[in-house]
Amino acid sequence: MSSARRGPAGKSGKRPLSHAKGAAGKGAVGKGTAGKGAARGAKASAARGQAGKSGTKGAGTSGAGKSGAGKNARGTTVVFDSPVAEKPGPFRLGVVAGATPGKWIAVWRERYPDIELELVPTDSAAAREALLAGGIDLAIVREPFSHDDLHVIALYEEVVGAVVSVDSALEAAAELTLADFAGEVVIVPRDDVTNFGSIAGAVEPKFAAPETTEDAIQTVATGVGVVIVPMSIARAHRRKDVTFRPIVGAEPTQVALAWERANDSAEVQAFIGIVRGRTAQSSRG
Repeated sequence: MSSARRGPAGKSGKRPLSHAKGAAGKGAVGKGTAGKGAARGAKASAARGQAGKSGTKGAGTSGAGKSGAGKNARGTTVVFDSPVAEKPGPFRLGVVAGATPGKWIAVWRERYPDIELELVPTDSAAAREALLAGGIDLAIVREPFSHDDLHVIALYEEVVGAVVSVDSALEAAAELTLADFAGEVVIVPRDDVTNFGSIAGAVEPKFAAPETTEDAIQTVATGVGVVIVPMSIARAHRRKDVTFRPIVGAEPTQVALAWERANDSAEVQAFIGIVRGRTAQSSRG
């Protein structure tokens, strides 16, 4: 057997680049050379160069692997995965009703197919408790929301309007003003998220407040009253017998991303990076 065949792996034959999944971010990134044998290793290295030197750090903190891309001896692009899962079980994302995280979830599943992302329906109050208890890792919440012991970043604003019956006179207008609610019964459910306050000239219901926004919309569908909600919630409870009209001058509601201050895991930072528009090759910052 020739000495070339007895040489160390990576010098005597072709070897594709490996995925960087080592613990504590020490996974090898493209260290194999593209030589065909020990006798020609130096010449091949000079001609082709070492693959994978362009890798950059992926979103995450200590404990995350490196991410980047390089080409193996056959010219095939190899992408390195990040982050390394830091705890067993799925990565859990709490989501309030009406929130629209679909585009971020799609990117996560494309970049990190080996890390399961579980959606947990919640409301803002329950999300806060779950974050502090470790039941969920991140939450998409709706303000107002207590920021104590949490990091919170704004995501987007929502248009606020009224859900009205298709038989209501308000349905004829493309948009409404506060003056349009004079004489109208305005229903405020117990899970109201707008904190809209009282409206001059509006009529308070003579029945108990519905437990949920869905219950309130069902009442509106019978031709009784209106309910003020963000447009996203109106869409979530869309029905043929009601419609939504935006309110001119109404303060929009704010949707935000929250996580526990002590939770700086690689997975959390990777999702934040996706939300902030960082690419798979971008560094945290």
